[in-house]
Order: sequence, then C-alpha cells, then structure tokens
Amino acid sequence: MPLPSQLRVFLAVSLAAMAITPALAQDTYKVVHVYPHDAQAFTQGLIYLDGHLYESTGLEGQSSLREEELETGRILQLHPVPSQYFAEGLTNWGSTLVQLTWQNHLVLIYDRASFRLLRTLPYSGEGWGLTQDGKNLILSDGTARLHFLDPESLREVRQVTVTDHGKPVTELNELEFVHGQIYANIWHSDRIARISPATGRVLGWIDLSGLLAPSQRSSAEAVLNGIAYNAVGDRLFVTGKLWPKLFEIKVLSGAKSAAGPR
Repeated sequence: MPLPSQLRVFLAVSLAAMAITPALAQDTYKVVHVYPHDAQAFTQGLIYLDGHLYESTGLEGQSSLREEELETGRILQLHPVPSQYFAEGLTNWGSTLVQLTWQNHLVLIYDRASFRLLRTLPYSGEGWGLTQDGKNLILSDGTARLHFLDPESLREVRQVTVTDHGKPVTELNELEFVHGQIYANIWHSDRIARISPATGRVLGWIDLSGLLAPSQRSSAEAVLNGIAYNAVGDRLFVTGKLWPKLFEIKVLSGAKSAAGPR
C-alpha cells in the first residue's frame, strides 16, 4: 500500500535529520609518561591521593587493597582481602577508603593511613566501579545504570541510565569523577565514556586504542580498566587488568592520537 504523502514527507525529513546528526566527539590521547605497574594486579579500582596511587585488585583468593609509589610502581602497603571476597571498585571518602565487592553485597571501609578495616556495609546488586562527586558515592553494576549512594548508609539517593544517542550503554566498569563528569571504562573495550552525572547522557568518548601493545596483554582479560585523576596537577592516569604499565595521558579533543613513549 502506498504511503500517504504526509507520512512520506515525515519519513524523509526524519532520515535527513539522522544523516546530518553529528557523532559524539571521539577524543584521543597523547602519552605524557609511562610508569611501571604490577602485571599480576587484576585492576578493579584506581585512585590518586596525596602523591600516591591506591588500587583495588580482584579475583577470589587474590583480591587486595594497595598503596603504590607512582614513579616506581613499588607497593608501599598491601592488605589482602579475605579470600571469600572478589574485590572491585575503589574510592576515597574523608579519611577512609571504600572498596566494593563484586557479588558479596558488601562494601569494605578502611582507614586510609593504616588500611585497618573499620566496618562493612551491605548494599544491593553487584559492585563493579566506584567513584564520588563530593556529595555521593557513585556505583556501577555492569548494567547501563549508575547509582548515587549516601556515603554513610549506602542508601540509594537516585540513579541515572547511561545512554548514547538514546541507546543504553552497558557494562560500565571502573569509574572516576573528572572535570564534573563521570569517566567510565566499558568492559572489554578500549574506550572511556564521558558521562553527564545529571542526565546519564554520554557527552563524548575517549578512544585509547593502541595504548598497550597486544603483545603485552597476557590474556583476553587483560583489558583497559583503571582511571585515576590528580586534580591539583590536572593529571589523568590509566591502566588495565594485568597490564605491566600505567600511563599518564593528555586527552586530545577530536585529534589523532599522538604516539608517545610506550
């Protein structure tokens, strides 16, 4: 049956609009510096505080909380997580470190100076990535949802669904709050999404393809995962699970990636 003329016009206009809708900004990178990283660390969470890196590593029986020297990768302090827990994301809150577990429905809260476990708190669902915006903890659970939690009780304050051109973006993993945006690793991807915390809309992508040579990835699970930000120096650090290197990078807006030291 022929389409009514009004419908044909509507479809033509809609298709034309879709054709000219610009793609989201595809930022790339320049490597500023390369630092050593423990190639046995199954990186799940990464933050930078007061000149040191703090890292949460995963896998049952191998999970840990670590404080590391940036320049050398030397482990300054290590706390083995009890073997029944698979540790995930990590952030700081005041004088504490907050570490997720994957499917144990518990958050582990430590004194940042001593790594002494202060308390645990229950929460619902899976724990993947964790960051904070100065008001709430922000948790990813592998879906397209980000959960904003009260840092004292873990009560959910609100949630947003992350979308790119209206389509949900799933497998959100490690998180970092940068320049008022949420940066999120996408599991098994070399891209980082820049997300509006207000709406969940993806504001742009950072393409980190080629950052670590395939020959230096020890397994299929040696994927990009780990974002840390130093606001004082406006420095951005990234690494991955089982990666032998940690990279300080500068994000280049829509430009070709600039090969730096590898």
